[in-house]
Amino acid sequence: MRKTYLDNIRWITVVIVVIYHVIYIFNGVTTYGLLGPLSSFQPQDAYQYIVYPWFMVLLFVVSGMSARFELEKRSGKTTLSELDKGTEKAFLKSRTRKLLVPSTIGILLFGWIMGYYNMIISDAFASMSDVPKVILFLIMDVSGTGVLWYIQMLWIFSVLLLLVRKIEKDKLYNLCAKANVPILLALTIVIYGAAQILNTPAIVVYRFGIYGAAFFIGYFVMSHDEVMDRMQKSWLLLTILAVACGVAFLIMFWGQSYPDHSVLDTLMCNVYTWLGTLGILAFMKKWGGFTNSFSTWMGRKSWGLYIFHYLFIASSAWYLLLYVPNMPPLAIYLIVTFCAFAGSFILDTIVRKIPFVRWCVLGIK
Repeated sequence: MRKTYLDNIRWITVVIVVIYHVIYIFNGVTTYGLLGPLSSFQPQDAYQYIVYPWFMVLLFVVSGMSARFELEKRSGKTTLSELDKGTEKAFLKSRTRKLLVPSTIGILLFGWIMGYYNMIISDAFASMSDVPKVILFLIMDVSGTGVLWYIQMLWIFSVLLLLVRKIEKDKLYNLCAKANVPILLALTIVIYGAAQILNTPAIVVYRFGIYGAAFFIGYFVMSHDEVMDRMQKSWLLLTILAVACGVAFLIMFWGQSYPDHSVLDTLMCNVYTWLGTLGILAFMKKWGGFTNSFSTWMGRKSWGLYIFHYLFIASSAWYLLLYVPNMPPLAIYLIVTFCAFAGSFILDTIVRKIPFVRWCVLGIK
């Protein structure tokens, strides 16, 4: 049976990411690739502190769960102690097409557009007037990676999963079925430890330690129906803990640059990260199994929304501040948000109709 609550977590989290990026590009807290604050006092920046610690960890947990379900579906078994080579090959082929192709070939084809706006916003062209055009184009391409770092890492974890499976052969997986709520809470220690390692020095988003831990916890622990049923029974407790930690995190770190390791690596941040993830999973397992025409449509559109949204945020924000600098901040936020959603949905519809391009950019056959 399809787990509808996971489908809803995916598209709702993508919507949260889009709204986050709309606020982020005008935030007054960090200095990375943004246009600067629209006013001296920006209470809306609190939204970033509330969602940033957990939303990508949540997506990696759900991705780990989905990897397990995909392997079961492809093999036709719920016990995967041994996988035939055909199943592994089909899984890797599917993951490569859906994840690696858009984040490599897709960037070469499409990334330069996003890279152009990233470099305009960061004023990078001013220092590159003597750079050969070919080199400049390649730099723009790399600068256009944007949100695709997530699927790059997800492909790497998927490959590692097949290697890990050759060793553990479902022994660890079966052991993790016994996990109860206290054990899930204790995994905070794992998340905190993982946050300290395998972080790239220059680009903060490539946090291989914590995101890898989240992916494999999703695969080995959260993909068990028994584990999720136990979480569902404690949904109220886990939700209260998540909200309480969120309030405490916001108070403790308000005004500090939340995407930096000086905040991300702290115990408080990682406690909130994991309890926030558990709270959302438990809440959605209890209440998120709904389905209607809107949720089904958003489920289909969420992939294109994730891939394309930042292009329309960056471009619309740039042109608004360039040509209508005195527009009220609320109007700017609303217009940029509208452009992010509408532009992504329209471009997704167009790209899906172009065979080669949809393979490159969206990983669709």
